[in-house]
Amino acid sequence: MAEEKPELIPTRASLLNRLKDWQDQATWQEFFDIYWKLIYGVARKAGLDDAGAQDVVQEVLLHVARKIPAFRYDPATGSFKGWLLTKTRWCIVTQFRQRARHGRSASATTSPPPDALEEISDPSAASLGEAWERDWQQTLLEAALERVKKRANGLHVQIFDFYVRKEIPADEVAARFNVNVDQVYLAKHRITAELKKEIERLEREVT
Repeated sequence: MAEEKPELIPTRASLLNRLKDWQDQATWQEFFDIYWKLIYGVARKAGLDDAGAQDVVQEVLLHVARKIPAFRYDPATGSFKGWLLTKTRWCIVTQFRQRARHGRSASATTSPPPDALEEISDPSAASLGEAWERDWQQTLLEAALERVKKRANGLHVQIFDFYVRKEIPADEVAARFNVNVDQVYLAKHRITAELKKEIERLEREVT
């Protein structure tokens, strides 16, 4: 396997450190590309419509931009993941309250139960925290896959997509790509190994 480029091997919290440079547009775009769906998805699960969830994304990202220069990673006081969730919770609460003041429902099809705001704003509430954890892991997986695609064997990536993500039987995948079944298993093994390493790197960036 070819030696990996240094920029693909981030040090602990390297992404967060790079965010402190407001002029680093590439890093800010990378951060947005990775995390906006996470914030948006949790806002929708909380009961907000598309417009409300988009507003939450904007408010959270603006908060990160304002606060990240002073952020210091400290395992004793909490993770960036927890910090981001806390801000997302409060932005969701703000959206519900603003819509209530203006007589708008949170969603075209649903409205939050009476104790929704208390649950959302309570860091110990399980439901939103569990959704956040699930979506956080999915976000890391998708970001890792995008990174792996940039350097892995293209055929292996395609085989992995059909066999693992689309769950097409190995013999059908082999026939589609004109390879034997053992090569399908090999592609799965190699891409899976690369994904695990990339997820670990992403976790080190924003622990």
